[in-house]
Amino acid sequence: MRYSPEHKAETHARIVRKASVRLREKGAHGVGVADLMKEAGLTHGGFYAHFESREALVVESFGYAIDRAVERWRKLLDGLPPQKRLAAIVDGYLSPEHRDDVGHGCAIPALGAEIARESAKTRKAFAAKLDELIDLFAGYIVDVPAKTARRRSAAMLATLTGTLVMARVTGGGELSDEILSSGREVALAIATGSGSAAKAPARAPAKKPVKKTAAAKR
Repeated sequence: MRYSPEHKAETHARIVRKASVRLREKGAHGVGVADLMKEAGLTHGGFYAHFESREALVVESFGYAIDRAVERWRKLLDGLPPQKRLAAIVDGYLSPEHRDDVGHGCAIPALGAEIARESAKTRKAFAAKLDELIDLFAGYIVDVPAKTARRRSAAMLATLTGTLVMARVTGGGELSDEILSSGREVALAIATGSGSAAKAPARAPAKKPVKKTAAAKR
């Protein structure tokens, strides 16, 4: 039976949408292709009609998750007064609700450690989406040069994602709540420039030591 291009596109989108949730819940290697296809209401055999490899599905599902997150952040933040936007980012990201909803939460803490072990192609796709998120948050850091805003954004996002990983690892108890609270304080300080890390000037990359030649040693 032949399907229309529209039907194929809708099916493809459904697979990606379902996979983006399952991959965040179970990890990039915690769920098989057969399970992902079943989740989308399809058979295993139809997988390669939509994706050239499992890696391609992982990359597209990750991109989908980040794109949806960017849409949600824009919708939320653009409707707030400028002075409340950074606090909204930090409070929303490091909330108990976000901690407990892995499948619909940020894909970076859910999949980042696994993506770091994937191919260069996959890591490049991941980095591009990460770069978009850094730029998005940098746009809400005002009254500083663009480079400073981007540095603060990158440091803030690193703090947010690291805090969320630790909070999830420790469960939903008192220690987890303490980690969220501490992370919120530090992330907001970085974003607003009130933390020492945010105020420190950028350091030049460390130079590689020059190997001495035999003549230089003598």
